Amino acid sequence: MNNKYYLTEVDKNPESIFCYHTAMNDLFIEHHNHDKGQFLYTEGGIVHVKTNTRMYYLPARHYIWIPASVKHAIYPSSPKVIMRNLYFPIQADTTEFYKKEGVYHINNLLMELLLFTKNWNGDITKAHKNKYPIVYAFKTLLEQNASQSLHLELPHPTDSRLISITKYLSDKIDQEHLLPKLASNFSMTDKSLYRLFKKDLNMSFIKYYTQLRIFKSLEYLMNSDYNISQIANMVGYSSLPTFSNTFSKVMGKRPSEYRKSNEIYTES
Repeated sequence: MNNKYYLTEVDKNPESIFCYHTAMNDLFIEHHNHDKGQFLYTEGGIVHVKTNTRMYYLPARHYIWIPASVKHAIYPSSPKVIMRNLYFPIQADTTEFYKKEGVYHINNLLMELLLFTKNWNGDITKAHKNKYPIVYAFKTLLEQNASQSLHLELPHPTDSRLISITKYLSDKIDQEHLLPKLASNFSMTDKSLYRLFKKDLNMSFIKYYTQLRIFKSLEYLMNSDYNISQIANMVGYSSLPTFSNTFSKVMGKRPSEYRKSNEIYTES
């Protein structure tokens, strides 16, 4: 199937569940949307999912739910990344779970069911219901088994000053940045910069900067052989315990646990 499958195939049959499992191989999927809700699970790295307002960081062994009609682009961080996609028709009276974006841990039940679908591609219709009962149950089980949505996203700034500042922070992620010095570099007071973060991004500078560093470290953990101490330094932490503790608070697991989860499932 052509790599632009989502443009022509996903919504061709509005009543079908559409399956698509593929290695990314450096594929970038530009901004698009579809009439169906999308379940996207990844293995072998991290995937960036960019909407009009946010950048989501989807680590291996996690999934994101993308509601119907939400415009988004998909960027793999490594050619090793495998995506597993299921697209579901959404009814007008659907529950709140299916109306909002969210990143979630995948549990063992959903993982086993998903692996069962890994060789399926294309449309599954009601005519196939007896042959593919699992995929029809999957959507309901998503909501029933969903853990707390993980806040693995950063908002996009809209103020031109903040666009420049956040790019600067990202480009110089290996350095530690304190608010007064950062403000001075951009001819602002620390109070005015603090207010700008709160107004434009609805979050403090410290929260934004901390999450930026941790999300970048997650990419290094999954796509490199650097040890954890080296990665801490690469995102501006001089103290390994401080980095590890901060990582655990943001991600819910130690850095070493995320690294262990990066292998690709091969079970049938």
